[in-house]
Amino acid sequence: MSDSSPDRPAAPVLDVWCELQCPDCRSALDDLRALRARYGDRLELRLRHFPLEKHKHAFAAAQAAEEALEQGKGWEYVEAVLGRVEELDREGEPFLVEAARELGLDAEEFDTALIDGRHILIVDADQAEGKAIGVTGTPTYVIDGERLDGGKSQQGLRARIEEIADRLLAEGA
Repeated sequence: MSDSSPDRPAAPVLDVWCELQCPDCRSALDDLRALRARYGDRLELRLRHFPLEKHKHAFAAAQAAEEALEQGKGWEYVEAVLGRVEELDREGEPFLVEAARELGLDAEEFDTALIDGRHILIVDADQAEGKAIGVTGTPTYVIDGERLDGGKSQQGLRARIEEIADRLLAEGA
């Protein structure tokens, strides 16, 4: 039997409940970059959408992020938009399309996706699941069933995520 057997355990999943018009989520980017650098593909970071009503462009931004994932640059797009929250506040959907163009994505397809709403069901489902498990703000992380709320304070969260991920990886080895 070879080492690359199909029953090799899947990477632990870190669900990142995020909102692209949220300054706290922008602050969390350094932690997410550090986690990706440390674990690579040994930890799956999964973007989950939790647009907040107080941010009028957040729902469109979540749909745009799904389009970016479909076009192969999900996290790059998330980082680009979060890095310019003020522009999103001011400009709304035209900014979302421009950010896609700057990353070399198909901006016309972004525009169409925002008009036809093809990603609305994914965003709605994420939001409903988030509410069901007690997500109230962003960023919120869920790993191995433990919910970590970064909307109040992000202090110590990366260390806690690493502690859980390391344990899961050790158990799966």
